[in-house]
Amino acid sequence: MYAIVEIAGQQFKVAKDQKVYVHRLHEEEGASISFDKILLIGDNGTITVGAPAIEGAEVTAKILGHLQGDKVIVFKKKRRKGFRKKNGHRQALTEIQVEGIFASGATKKVVVKKETPKAKVEAVKETVAVDLESMTVAELKALAKEKGIEGYTSLKKAELIEALTK
Repeated sequence: MYAIVEIAGQQFKVAKDQKVYVHRLHEEEGASISFDKILLIGDNGTITVGAPAIEGAEVTAKILGHLQGDKVIVFKKKRRKGFRKKNGHRQALTEIQVEGIFASGATKKVVVKKETPKAKVEAVKETVAVDLESMTVAELKALAKEKGIEGYTSLKKAELIEALTK
């Protein structure tokens, strides 16, 4: 049995007990994790394809360790100009081992998002009546941009107020 799974923005073909190097995951070593974005499952000639993901499918894995990949050298040169630049990069990786592939029976995890300070400010802006007359033209243009009004850059203060009150 194998599956094509999306992990950290990349797709991997995985099987049970296979070790895979993926982009760095935030969990600590030894933790068990599960992935629910399964794109395809193959089982003894039977292939199940998701649109885009298979509902109820899940792949569980265990984090074996965090490490860095091989060094990649980036060298830039412009001939006859004396320009040479050398940079290096080592990708942060996580080694995982696939523990199981489940075609059905998995429940989707619901992530509760905290309300960000920016969202709180926007909620307060909506509830409190904004006195447009006391705002500057720059503030009015920023407000018009947030509301998606087209052509706000060439409008005068009175025209901006009129467009925002519609």
